[in-house]
Amino acid sequence: MNLANGLVIGAPRSGSGKTVITLGLLAALRRRGTTVAPAKTGPDYIDPAFLGRAAGREAVNLDPWSMSPHRLKSLAARHAGDALLVVEGVMGLYDSAADGTGSTADLAELLDLPVILIVDADRQNQSVAPLVAGFANWRVGVRIAGVILNRVASSRHETMLVEALAPTGIACLGAIPRNPALVIPERHLGLVLPGEIDDFEPFLATAASAIGDYVDLEALFALASPLPQAAEEPALLPPLGQRIAVARDAAFAFAYPHLLDGWQRQGAELSVFSPLADQAPPVDADAVFLPGGYPELHGATLAAATTFKTGLLAARERDALIYGECGGFMVLGEILIDKSGQPHEMAGLLPLITRIDRPKRILGYRRLIQSGALPWPVQLNGHEFHYSSARQSRLPPLFQASDARGAALPPMGAAIGRVMGSYAHVVDAA
Repeated sequence: MNLANGLVIGAPRSGSGKTVITLGLLAALRRRGTTVAPAKTGPDYIDPAFLGRAAGREAVNLDPWSMSPHRLKSLAARHAGDALLVVEGVMGLYDSAADGTGSTADLAELLDLPVILIVDADRQNQSVAPLVAGFANWRVGVRIAGVILNRVASSRHETMLVEALAPTGIACLGAIPRNPALVIPERHLGLVLPGEIDDFEPFLATAASAIGDYVDLEALFALASPLPQAAEEPALLPPLGQRIAVARDAAFAFAYPHLLDGWQRQGAELSVFSPLADQAPPVDADAVFLPGGYPELHGATLAAATTFKTGLLAARERDALIYGECGGFMVLGEILIDKSGQPHEMAGLLPLITRIDRPKRILGYRRLIQSGALPWPVQLNGHEFHYSSARQSRLPPLFQASDARGAALPPMGAAIGRVMGSYAHVVDAA
């Protein structure tokens, strides 16, 4: 059996241009006829949406903190198939969770894949050499196979950078000139979604042309290494029901593909519906999943979605399991107060009021112990990322929680019978 090849795109720090260059690489490789399988390191919903658009197929998350080594190996191999797996890293190459694990370097070492380091060359020249050499020699088992220089000022600047890198023995695969057109808009949870950018396709074409013009794609392709094969695939999280209705639109865009795919592989039937279009979950659904997203940007539309809210009430009355994560949890409450202070009436299935009021985001990995009706193992791994706060009546929490270091956190979420939710996004069993 032929093994799929892969590589990891990393950087010394966030803001180096890693996402834009990865998008350009995916699109440029597709132009030359290479089938690519995109993936993102760590917990992220927005970057994978961009990666999927660029690759022409869905991206998956490979999270070395939340997922076991066997899960990562089996998921990477299954997702790649016979394509080239291109994994975008997160933050800086060696940046990790608070407990020191879960970095892009951890993933690259586990999968034994080479790292292409994206270096922002703005306002430096010869100093690029000790920077790259330091990253390359920091840890045995992490292979920096090549460098792509970004935001290069001129051909003279490029020459100085390439000459400085020569003694490191690490191939310089290309140098991307400064280009103000290669910028993606941002919003409070990160990048906006690709469907919200009117000129995304022209932007992607510009990124692909930049990569095609300035990066040696043949040399990059030759650096890819075979993916390891997992001895056996770990048990998947069981499906929420046999017939699961999944909310999917601009307000509910944050669902992990590996979970949905895993449910289908275990025999569950999935259907999608749009609360923003005032659609109710199908009447035969025995479970409803409200993923995270941006409900606070669509408060008035959701408040007016009477068919959707009536459908949720009907699902509760027929004892369907109803589960909301983060934005979905907010919509299960009574009131959502947006950033301007405007209240919006939500579904009212949980006695909960949420408000976009935090000056800083709440984020981090979470170790979870569930006490609700979720058909999952008691111990779970997930993460939290939001700017809102919740005020709720005294209710049984859905999770006991601790952070990545194991420090106890306040209980999370709420559960009333088979209606439940929290700010946590569950990734896998612990």
